[in-house]
Amino acid sequence: MRKYFFLIAAIVVLMDRLAKWAVATNIPLHDSVVVIPGFFHLTHVQNTGAAFGLFAESSAQWKVGALVSFSVIALVIVSALLWKNSHCLSTTTIGLSLILGGATGNLWDRMVSGHVVDFLDFYVGSYHWPAFNVADSAIVIGAILLVSEIVFAKSANETVKTSG
Repeated sequence: MRKYFFLIAAIVVLMDRLAKWAVATNIPLHDSVVVIPGFFHLTHVQNTGAAFGLFAESSAQWKVGALVSFSVIALVIVSALLWKNSHCLSTTTIGLSLILGGATGNLWDRMVSGHVVDFLDFYVGSYHWPAFNVADSAIVIGAILLVSEIVFAKSANETVKTSG
């Protein structure tokens, strides 16, 4: 089963690399392409911070090193959890695989260029969500899968205990 988890992660990295390459090649930095007027643009930005631009404004010298270190630690933990839970395909292992692929994709950018290419740009009226990328999306979807597994597994266990 392990090969499937790492295949999912590799597909996420490949999709992320291809999307970032296409944006960086075809959209000048800080320019946008309107996809859905008033809702969605492809906007080429370089994020020197964490997910969704957190800490991007910080000029601290240690920022990139800290973000790279955090990513490496997360990759080790996620890989160990995947290895440990490799006996079955589940919501947990798919979530961990998505997180592994997303973290690897963003780590690649930070290691090579010191920033991450973001481009998915959503807004409604005056509300504007920070731009993000395929890797960020995979991490968020993976985290949602993990949380849902915890919430629904707990609910199922409580139902069994109260009905038994």
